[in-house]
Amino acid sequence: MKNIKFIIMGLLFGIILVKSEVISWFRIQEMFRLQSFHMYGVIGSAILVGLISIQLIRRFKLKTVNQEPVVIPKKKFHWGNVYGGLIFGLGWAITGACPGPLFAEIGSGFGVIVVTLLSAIAGTWIYGVLRERLPH
Repeated sequence: MKNIKFIIMGLLFGIILVKSEVISWFRIQEMFRLQSFHMYGVIGSAILVGLISIQLIRRFKLKTVNQEPVVIPKKKFHWGNVYGGLIFGLGWAITGACPGPLFAEIGSGFGVIVVTLLSAIAGTWIYGVLRERLPH
């Protein structure tokens, strides 16, 4: 039961995804067709919260609950991230799901999403095989 806090956080995250409708295939299609602001608002809010959180961590040199310093390394721009993002977005547009909500969708009873999950696992495996040959 050492990891019960992670199970509880995962369940809470899943409930938030379901209640905010970000796992809805229709909401995702609306986003990619530029028909609704819903998904852009949710994603934009997440980016804003992450941006503010990182700035607060850096400015006040916050520590973990175990009093270890939080280290957020600086990232260098690389075109590989752009290509990877485009491939990720294409998969998201085709399947109507990204990796986080997959489990919430399966938990909500959409069994067909198992195909998408298996495809995501296969994609991750292929990336692992090709990683050394890709530009990073």
